[in-house]
Amino acid sequence: MSLRTFLPAVLVALVAVLPMMAPTTQVLLTLALAKGLPVLGVIVLLHAGQVSFGHALFFGVSAYAAAFLARVYGGGELISMVAVGVLAAVAVGLVVGIFVVRYRHIFFGMLNLAFSMIFFSVLEKFYYLTGGSDGLPVPRPTVAGFDMERAGFETVLFYLTLALCLVAAWATHRFLCSPIGNMMRTIKTNELRLEYLGVSARGVLLVGYLISAVLCGIGGALMAVAQGVVTPEYVWWVRSGEFVFIAILGGSGSVSGAFVGALIYEAVRTYASAFANDIWKMVLGVVLLGVILYAPAGVAGLYAQVMDRCRTRPANKTVDEDQ
Repeated sequence: MSLRTFLPAVLVALVAVLPMMAPTTQVLLTLALAKGLPVLGVIVLLHAGQVSFGHALFFGVSAYAAAFLARVYGGGELISMVAVGVLAAVAVGLVVGIFVVRYRHIFFGMLNLAFSMIFFSVLEKFYYLTGGSDGLPVPRPTVAGFDMERAGFETVLFYLTLALCLVAAWATHRFLCSPIGNMMRTIKTNELRLEYLGVSARGVLLVGYLISAVLCGIGGALMAVAQGVVTPEYVWWVRSGEFVFIAILGGSGSVSGAFVGALIYEAVRTYASAFANDIWKMVLGVVLLGVILYAPAGVAGLYAQVMDRCRTRPANKTVDEDQ
């Protein structure tokens, strides 16, 4: 195993065992990983050169779908809630995606934001159905038909979230390395050439859009279960901006950057708000400013640069010795 892959493997192992050594971090890690999934969806679209400022729409649709399922059946089952959330996110993603993939750049981003804010208004106004600004409670679901105490359930939820994140990261990496993933990058660099080859750029972007909706759906359902409540804040424009913020922080060109950025963001936000409640947003702003100035490729990009330098130095040293 090379050093480039060894350190990420160590990080995954550390995240897996950290709740055993520090139980208070378990919920924090669960929330961070759940946020990393929609961030990964944003990164998929960034490979096509498109920025979505409204991807919290699918995050919120999934969360509310899971909450409605639990409400209808007087509870819920964990896997079923995630599955229903994903299906709801994909259905809405297909409807919205058919429309927005016609546009590019700022128009693409703002149209996504517009759809997100429409859904936010619906959640606010239909109080008797959605709970309005108070939201809907999400009771603790069963796991494979078994009722669990809070501590045991949170442990199961954390490891399920971690497993889903690993599967999602692997599947997204495979997608981006596939022919259609390369076509998405062509949309960013030379969309006209893709059309000349007889490939529909809109069709390619729609596939990527639906995959990003799936990732948002998984994250939204997990977040709803972890927090035990869903509110219109799930689809508020600030949440969409948060996903873009984390993507830049972690590295917009990296699959692993979505989760690294989410872990850093959630840790900084949690501890900054605890110890500097009045200025925690300023702390986040300073962190992002530092990343943009000194690591424009994000934390994952900075790590890749360090690994490249470490690999280049021994090679240069060998050449000098031969001379």
